[in-house]
Amino acid sequence: MASTSARALSLLSMLTGGSTLTADELARRLGTSRRTVRRDVETLRELGYTVDPVKGAGGGYRLGPGGALPPLVLDEEQVVAVVVALQTTSTVLRGIEDSSRRALATVRQVMPRRLRRDADAFTVTAVPNQWEFPAPAPEADLVRTVGAAVRRREVLRVDDGDGTRSLEPHHLVVWAARWYLVAHDRSRGDWAVLRLDRLTSLETTGVPFTDRPLPEGGPGALVQRTPDRGDHLAPWPCTGSAVLDLPAEVVARFAPGGAVVRGLDGGRCELSMGAWSWIGLAGLYTTFGSPMTDVRPRELRDAFARAAGHLTAAVGRPGSA
Repeated sequence: MASTSARALSLLSMLTGGSTLTADELARRLGTSRRTVRRDVETLRELGYTVDPVKGAGGGYRLGPGGALPPLVLDEEQVVAVVVALQTTSTVLRGIEDSSRRALATVRQVMPRRLRRDADAFTVTAVPNQWEFPAPAPEADLVRTVGAAVRRREVLRVDDGDGTRSLEPHHLVVWAARWYLVAHDRSRGDWAVLRLDRLTSLETTGVPFTDRPLPEGGPGALVQRTPDRGDHLAPWPCTGSAVLDLPAEVVARFAPGGAVVRGLDGGRCELSMGAWSWIGLAGLYTTFGSPMTDVRPRELRDAFARAAGHLTAAVGRPGSA
């Protein structure tokens, strides 16, 4: 490093990740010695930062709470992450567009010139594709309220359209551009997955709860395999349904956003979904590779017949190598 100040800033950047780093690891990343690391740690302490020593086999240093507000210390990869995230927030959250623009302008102003050039290289415009099956993003205030209850581990009382429920909110999950709350339902004594934007009459109770062991795979896997997660059929120009010879948990994992899965007996399920055309909707159903019955409406059945004709003709006319 060219100077003590440059090393100290780099050391601060490494420690702001929240993990404990050994003196050997810090020395390797800084390209210096353990003794120099100790001196740079003392420099940070003199500047008002709390750098705690961690003893034991996995010991080292970590940044403690309190102290002075750290300056903006970012490397090239962190610059890319911050800039792209701030420019694409509107795709998953409403009511935060202006705040994101102002935050990006503030971050850019305090960047060194070299990193500012890197940031400007990642100016992007996020445009949803029809294949993404987008949904309206939830309001930032809603996410903030529920997220605070998750962080504080406080019971929520909500209405999801089926009545009032008392929930222990554990995690927020974004999947298929939709926000879900993973919670333990006190009334039903089981885990529940709820669409965040479907919740009404949201009330924070201030009642604390203790953590529970999550189901296998964690919150993300639970959202993916839960058919009854509060989804409604998206308002596409063409919508239909069919019964598949597949378990609801499997179909729920791979169904596009805006689809609805309903479990049936015998390891079958009913899948309802939509698309921009009947032939496009028929193509979506064929991706599951399952026998189908009770296909509705007639337009979807006709689209399956046309698709079958196209596929049969394609098989009968092999192209040149």
